[in-house]
Amino acid sequence: MLTLAHFLTLGAILFSIGVAGIFLNRKNIIILLMSIELMLLAVNMNFIAFSRFLDNMDGQIFVFFILTVAAAEAAIGLAILVVLFRNRQTINVEDIEELRG
Repeated sequence: MLTLAHFLTLGAILFSIGVAGIFLNRKNIIILLMSIELMLLAVNMNFIAFSRFLDNMDGQIFVFFILTVAAAEAAIGLAILVVLFRNRQTINVEDIEELRG
């Protein structure tokens, strides 16, 4: 039988992998976006676990809002990435820092 601790442990592991992906990879924007998505999904899993074990639907409603924001973030982030790649021919994070005014 799976308990709440199992789900929270898995969520913590996924969140830690996402944080490690952000800190260890400072070169590729796509991996940074994937790490942020992994962190959001880990939080969603914790919301679902608490919602299920407390018999409350509030956590599942929050998950729908978070998934909506994550989808918008991914769409806008990838659109910016495509435009950046067309102009600069690279997706290196260090080259993006040159865009500061």
